[in-house]
Amino acid sequence: MMKGHAVVLGAGVVGITTAWALAESGWRVRLLDARGVAKGTSLRNGGQLSYRYVAPLADAGVPLKALRWLLDPDGPLRWRPQAEAIQWRWLGRFLALCNGRDNRATAARLARLGQYSRACLHQLMHEQGVQGFEWKQAGKLVLFRSASSLKGAAASMDATQQAWDRAQCMAQEPALEHLGPQVAGGIYSHDEAVADCHAFCTSLMASLQAHPRFDGMVLDSVQRLVPEGGRVTLIGAQATHGADAVVLAAGIASRQLASPLGLKLPLYPLKGYSLDAPIGTEHVAPRASITDFDRKVLYARIGQRLRVAAMVDLVGHSEAIDQRRLQSLLRVARADMPRAGDYAAAEPWAGLRPATPSGAPIVGPSGVPGLWLNLGHGALGFTFAAGSAQLLASQMNGLALPVELQGDSFALGTA
Repeated sequence: MMKGHAVVLGAGVVGITTAWALAESGWRVRLLDARGVAKGTSLRNGGQLSYRYVAPLADAGVPLKALRWLLDPDGPLRWRPQAEAIQWRWLGRFLALCNGRDNRATAARLARLGQYSRACLHQLMHEQGVQGFEWKQAGKLVLFRSASSLKGAAASMDATQQAWDRAQCMAQEPALEHLGPQVAGGIYSHDEAVADCHAFCTSLMASLQAHPRFDGMVLDSVQRLVPEGGRVTLIGAQATHGADAVVLAAGIASRQLASPLGLKLPLYPLKGYSLDAPIGTEHVAPRASITDFDRKVLYARIGQRLRVAAMVDLVGHSEAIDQRRLQSLLRVARADMPRAGDYAAAEPWAGLRPATPSGAPIVGPSGVPGLWLNLGHGALGFTFAAGSAQLLASQMNGLALPVELQGDSFALGTA
């Protein structure tokens, strides 16, 4: 049964999975983006599908850690004060959420969304035939440099995880020959995965283009949204696009588009960096994806390339690569895993990951008739994309929430 015409604004991993979920549930769908498929944050994200490690950044002790990180030239955090109220409002709300109670509540909600999203992605892979994006259940090893941090993490393990001491980590992962002596041990999860987000978007887009209810991809830069009579019109640079329903999934650009409608989306871009280094026969790349808990650097083998990703920079809205930050990431990678890939040939990337202060995405109605939201996933867009798309489709179709998420809310105002 046809539900109406929907336009999804944004062709990153969240927008494309949303378009697919809506088309599958009966909507006629068009996709709009100014740059094309997965040209923004979905191009070179960390590559980890990390369903167990979804706890938000806001937690007790983080403000003190942040001060230390800011003083470290290779630290994971940078902050450049901006003359804009949104940055200060975002920071104020973030600091208010830096407590154990809020962290635990949000982490539990995100864990349920993560497990639901895992099931949705597997359905796309095995029932819809979305393949060719280097998906691998590689396992994940989180390394801790202090015995106290390792002990704390081990206390919250589930039955499927293992606590390894330093010797076990190094025996299991020869790539740790340099980094291993600096750590106390790690927590290993065998069922975590890695994949190429951009290739996933390309593959799902090919399936979407063949869908009978897909009206096509339009390259256009939307200037403003005009709600009228329960519908929303998108005024683009090239054309005007009308729809029964519009989904904002355009990353940080969504905030500016929503503002004239009286919607104050609590989003701020967390700038991140990554390196894509070729892996040759002479290299010793990690078998599992590895996260250095203290440095906040991750290493993921995606096919024959090593993805090294890091950094949370609150420095404004520029996507330009800061060479100092790039060199910092290179220094850390070369020092900790010097033989894991060809860093001299590594391709650098920087992108903006729009996040809410709580770390929870916003998925649901906007309060403006005809306008829906699926945004604010931060660094976990790939992890949550398939699940949040199905969650939004359920709401737009007036259906009960998925059993796994009943009682949870990701609506505007709860993030």
